[in-house]
Amino acid sequence: MILKRFVEGMDERVGGASFLERSLRKVFPDHWAFMLGEIAMYCFVILVLTGTFLSLFYVASSQPVTYDGPYAPLHGQQVSAAFDSVMRISFEVRAGLVMRQIHHWAAVLFVAAITFHMIRVFFTGAFRKPRDINWLVGFSLFLLGIFAGFTGYSLPDDLLSGTGLRIAYSVVLSIPLIGTWMAYLLFGGEFPAPELLNRLLVIHIMILPALIAGAMGTHVALVWRQKHTQFRAPGRTEDTVEGTSLWPNYGMKALGLMFCVFAVLAALGGLAQINPVWLYGPFVPYSASSPAQPDWYMGWLEGAVRLAGPWSVTVFGHTIGELFWPGVVFPGIFFTIVAAWPFIEARMTGDHDEHHFLQHPREMPLRSAVGAAGLTLMSILTIAGSNDVMARLFDVEVDQLNVWLRWGLLVLPLAVAFIVFRACRELGERDVHPVTRPKRLEVRWSETGGFQASESESEGASEPAPTAPERSEP
Repeated sequence: MILKRFVEGMDERVGGASFLERSLRKVFPDHWAFMLGEIAMYCFVILVLTGTFLSLFYVASSQPVTYDGPYAPLHGQQVSAAFDSVMRISFEVRAGLVMRQIHHWAAVLFVAAITFHMIRVFFTGAFRKPRDINWLVGFSLFLLGIFAGFTGYSLPDDLLSGTGLRIAYSVVLSIPLIGTWMAYLLFGGEFPAPELLNRLLVIHIMILPALIAGAMGTHVALVWRQKHTQFRAPGRTEDTVEGTSLWPNYGMKALGLMFCVFAVLAALGGLAQINPVWLYGPFVPYSASSPAQPDWYMGWLEGAVRLAGPWSVTVFGHTIGELFWPGVVFPGIFFTIVAAWPFIEARMTGDHDEHHFLQHPREMPLRSAVGAAGLTLMSILTIAGSNDVMARLFDVEVDQLNVWLRWGLLVLPLAVAFIVFRACRELGERDVHPVTRPKRLEVRWSETGGFQASESESEGASEPAPTAPERSEP
């Protein structure tokens, strides 16, 4: 009764009941693929919570100290204050190691969920007008997630993260004209600069989370305003969305998914070891561990650097370094094409109309072929980022493996694109869905005392699921 009076009183003063009622009736499609974006959002919540906990104990300083903690192999060694604080979090702070690992696993899953969400949007054409702007927002969120992950795992100041920072510093330094100034601004001077960890911490816990929260809020607001897309089905139109209302059906599903994500991350943080900095040791500028690989979302860049040749060019007396081509030019071209694809496709097809229905990949063979080629290209580069591990696993020379990977980089994307294009064209020419449910075999007792078998269509094979279509809010 008290709550009811409170709500009624607030409505009389601010008039929010009508908006809240419309919002709770908003319809969301029933399809598992729409949950990928939500997984990323829940991972971000975990990242903020665990990151807040870790920031209470982390010390962003490269000041040398002598380690005297409980980890015996490093006892008495000189380490940075940052590395010492991470060791203290891992071995002395109660639940510190669990929080570290939950945080790291959440970062890995965060970028993975965004990646698979973008793949789903790309192959189903959900980026078409009027959602082309939201594609750019989602793509920006993807890049921000990568930068946040990179700055995060660079903070422990261990040997693995220090090697990654040295590569990043060299890539920035290779940019003609502005590379020196950018390196000084981002890294605080010549690597390893004493101000580096402070700048990484500010970027990681202040700038990037604010940008991610803003991009995520903008993305959700645009989805809310433009409504969800859905696949074609009998009874559906471009002006309606068929599914379940936000409350209570969809809200309860989303709440259940959130707790499932939390539980999976907690289990991974407690059971699956990740980023054991005590095994890598503190960062030493003149040393590098092998094998050494970054997190998966940076593996493609590592692979591009490892496969690139010694290509240096001198222009007007200025030398453009070898890392400029795989570290700047390649990702610049690739990600520009990805970001601009909605506009590229609209210009190629001449389709500038608004669309609210999704497409099956077989309906757009060229788009599917380009997407498959891009995924193949990035997959090969990611594998190349672990060429030292692969060479040891298969007992081959790293140089020989690099030759095979370079050939694969040239041949496999084109071959996959050709196969996917032909497969989509053939599937698109068929009148029926390429994957249909088998007919149901019914066995009944006959009047003569025997059995009679008959085939019938599976339930739901020819008709859509019985959901109540509701018109979305304008």
